[in-house]
Order: sequence, then C-alpha cells, then structure tokens
Amino acid sequence: MSIKENLDKIKENIAKACSECGRNPDDVLVLAVTKTRSAAEINEAISCGITDIGENRVQELLSKYDDVVPGVRWHIIGHLQSNKVKYIADKVSMIHSVDSLKLAEEIDRRCAPLGKVMDILIEVNSGEENKNGVAFEDTDELIRRVKELKNVSIKGLMTMAPLAASEEELKKVFSNLYQLSVDIEAKKYDNVSMKCLSMGMSGDYVEAVKQGATIIRPGRTLFSI
Repeated sequence: MSIKENLDKIKENIAKACSECGRNPDDVLVLAVTKTRSAAEINEAISCGITDIGENRVQELLSKYDDVVPGVRWHIIGHLQSNKVKYIADKVSMIHSVDSLKLAEEIDRRCAPLGKVMDILIEVNSGEENKNGVAFEDTDELIRRVKELKNVSIKGLMTMAPLAASEEELKKVFSNLYQLSVDIEAKKYDNVSMKCLSMGMSGDYVEAVKQGATIIRPGRTLFSI
C-alpha cells in the first residue's frame, strides 16, 4: 500500500473509533513518526496531508531538516538530553518528552533569547521500570514547578504503553492518563493546559483514541508500503 492509502486507512480507523465513543475525528492529530525515514518519504507524506512530524533523535532531525519541505511542524517525541536542546530550540513546535525540571529549565533558557515560548508535554511513565517519563504520582508536582518558567507552556501529557501490553492493559494505561489530565485541568494552573494527550502508536492508536488521545504517533503503519 502507498503512504496515501496507509494514511487513509489510519483516518478511517480513527473515525470508526471516534464514532464508537462519541468523539469528533477532527480532534485527533496524526503525527507522523519519521524515525529512519528519508526526507523523500517525509515529503511524500506531507503531500498526502501530513502537517506534523515527530523525530525521536535530535541528530536525525537535523540531518533531514533542510531537505523537508518548509511549513511542516516538527516535534521531538523521544528522550531529549539537556545538552541537545540548543540544537532544536529554533526548529521544533513541540517537545513531547519533558520528564524533569532540569530539562524544562534548559528549554526555557534556550528559548528565552529566541523570544519563543516552547509548547511542551509532560511525559508520564506507564509503569515500566527503566523507561523514561515522570512517575504517575509525581506528575502534578513536576507540573507545579515547570509552570513557573516563562518560556515554556505545558499543553498536556504524553505516554508510551508497554510494547507487549494486552488490550485491557492498554485501556488502563490510556484511560489513567486521560483521568490524570482531567484532574490536572480541574486545578486551573496558570500556564497549564491539558488540551493535548499524545498517546498511541502504530499498534495501539485505536485504543488510545477511544480513551481520549488527541495526538497519535503512527510510524510503521504509515510508511510501510
């Protein structure tokens, strides 16, 4: 199948999932994960309607940046080291993987001279040991610290479900993140919005949509032809 056919199928699955739970499919953004994909493949996806692309690694983003058609929004979705922020602060629209005050402070510091407020998501660990993300129970405390920074703006939460999770486990991970976002939204913190829930990848995005995802991150299912 072509990239266009794959994207059409993804959108069809989103629409079906949204119909089942009373959501508007227009509220779900397809963020194309472009890890290992060439600039030519990315440009083809853009020509099919993709507006946002996500890279896991800074080095890979930089290697493609100048060859991808302008106007697309770049996201960093993988673990980001503080010493790499300086390379992408002027290039990305959103960073999904903020899981420490140290990283948030470095983003704030690098964005200040650019006159830029960086949209960020707080990455929440789904319960796996040795994985990135703030612990579920520590999320609120991190948000209360990060929200004081002037050049970052918290727009929601992100998580990655365990690779071998069952359907019931996926439902629990995604529904728990949704409920956490509701609880945080209710506190009405300044500089904090919970409008973005980035969860669901190639193998589990349908369940993520059913549980409230507003950003899904397919890679393999979009680019496999």
